[in-house]
Amino acid sequence: MNLLIMGLPGAGKGTQAAKIVEKFGLVHISTGDMFRAAIANQTELGLSAKSYMDKGDLVPDEVTNGIVKERLAQEDIKEKGFLLDGYPRTLDQAEVLTAILKELELQLDAVVNIEIASDKLVERLSGRIINRKTGETFHKVFNPPADYSEEDYYQREDDKPEAVKRRLDVNIAQGQPIIEYYRAKGLVHDIEGDQDIDLVFEAIDKVLSNLK
Repeated sequence: MNLLIMGLPGAGKGTQAAKIVEKFGLVHISTGDMFRAAIANQTELGLSAKSYMDKGDLVPDEVTNGIVKERLAQEDIKEKGFLLDGYPRTLDQAEVLTAILKELELQLDAVVNIEIASDKLVERLSGRIINRKTGETFHKVFNPPADYSEEDYYQREDDKPEAVKRRLDVNIAQGQPIIEYYRAKGLVHDIEGDQDIDLVFEAIDKVLSNLK
């Protein structure tokens, strides 16, 4: 079984990806892991990616796509199947991935799309506060400190609601064309993410078990 998992920041994608991998025995392929492995193994593409990263530049699509192709061509993928996480990030990458899978004689079976309303995500992501003295991190709603006061706690600029909303808007704009691309192929399974973690996984498990 070959899967793609999608979801906005704060939707719990990482947690659910780990549960899917554990239950179905898939190879978890995240963009970060692929880059680190390619760099550590000093592959030609890995060294190319490192040269851009060392300068603080974005790694070009052709390098990213090449690293993805190298990873998907490895033997464990054909044996176990994969869960791709963090790629594709653009519609162009999605189209390249389709071509890569075809060339490697692999098939994408489903796209798991964890959905949560953006206002709920703003609440989740903008609640982080930090103790000025200890550096401990809390959450205003989900893990509030017993002694909260404006004087003793602060919020990083990128954790403030306005910054979080801007970040989410960018992610929505980038992700929507990809979702629609796969929806047109009949691959997207929308999962309600605003519920208990175990209930989210139950819904995912039901979808994936019906695919097998």
